[in-house]
Amino acid sequence: MTNQVEQGLTEEMLPLLQKERYVTIATVDFEKGTPNVNAISWVYALTLQKIRFSIDNRSRIIDNIKTNDGVVITLIANGSTYSIAGSARIVTEKMEGVPLKLALVELEVNEVRDVMFYGAKMMVEPSYEKTYDVEAAAKLDRQVMEALKKG
Repeated sequence: MTNQVEQGLTEEMLPLLQKERYVTIATVDFEKGTPNVNAISWVYALTLQKIRFSIDNRSRIIDNIKTNDGVVITLIANGSTYSIAGSARIVTEKMEGVPLKLALVELEVNEVRDVMFYGAKMMVEPSYEKTYDVEAAAKLDRQVMEALKKG
């Protein structure tokens, strides 16, 4: 996909975004008008054009999207780095079936770019581990991912 601009996710990207995964999300700060970047992991691609993600409903991301719906998700996968841009909307500020106050946000994808710098390849994808109760984390992850699929 190098030097190409796609209008949606590729078939290879879809399964990568159908499980909990480390990505970053960039929004426009509602007060300062400057970029705001956060790391998130609850993300699920419904289709090549729609990605859902979940965040704490008190997150600054919510206020940012209410003011400016432009969002970019950065995905590191398949040896490269991808910029996934589109318009976001808050589906609900309190997801059903989830014990935390999490918002459900849907991104309508309109552009995907390979933004890896020339002559380089990512050798290792980002990985992380939960630092709180492993069983509680796994249960919460299952609940959130199911809620993202249902909407």
